[in-house]
Amino acid sequence: MKEQTSPDEQLDPPEARWPAVIAVLAVGGIYTALPESLAVGPRWLLPVIVVSLLVPTVLTHRRGRHVANQMLGHTLAVVITLFMAWSLVLLVHAVPSHREPPVIMLRSAAALWVTNVLVFAFWYWRLDAGGPHGRAQQIGHETGAFLFPQMTFKQGGRKAEHGGRPWSPRFIDYLFLAFNTSTAFSPTDTPVLSRWAKVLTMIQATISLTVVVVLAARAVNIL
Repeated sequence: MKEQTSPDEQLDPPEARWPAVIAVLAVGGIYTALPESLAVGPRWLLPVIVVSLLVPTVLTHRRGRHVANQMLGHTLAVVITLFMAWSLVLLVHAVPSHREPPVIMLRSAAALWVTNVLVFAFWYWRLDAGGPHGRAQQIGHETGAFLFPQMTFKQGGRKAEHGGRPWSPRFIDYLFLAFNTSTAFSPTDTPVLSRWAKVLTMIQATISLTVVVVLAARAVNIL
């Protein structure tokens, strides 16, 4: 049975997509800063693929073609994840070979760490509770793969704090979650509930730990 909404409990306006667009473009931009030895193909390849997928993703969203938008969004997430993972493998192999100067290696590791945060924030935002379109069809955010602190507040308090509307996560909430996972190697204030989300957070924490180990190894080598 379809849930009825009261005058005080209307669906939120559609979530703005520009923060996610900026994050994905940032991934492509950061990739161009990597040295050729750590890039998959020419460094301009990923930005070109990102833009070529991002344009139809935005267009399908604006035209209300949500299935196509979801497929394109997931394809984009897979592409940037594969590029990041392969560059990470190249980075690990480059440490003992000393093919790049230490400063370049440190900058590359830091760039991949930031990319890791952005990529997994995009994944969480795309998958949680049916993605941005699925969440937009709900009144508030009662269930999902992550237990955000706002979900534990009483409904009245949540309304008072958010302009009279039930709370729902936005891209910045998933970015904060991804940042904490990469920094502390685990979610801090947001428990992970779904199995797929637990797998993703484990992968993200592993990537972050690998990058930190590379950074430490190069720092020790420099000293």
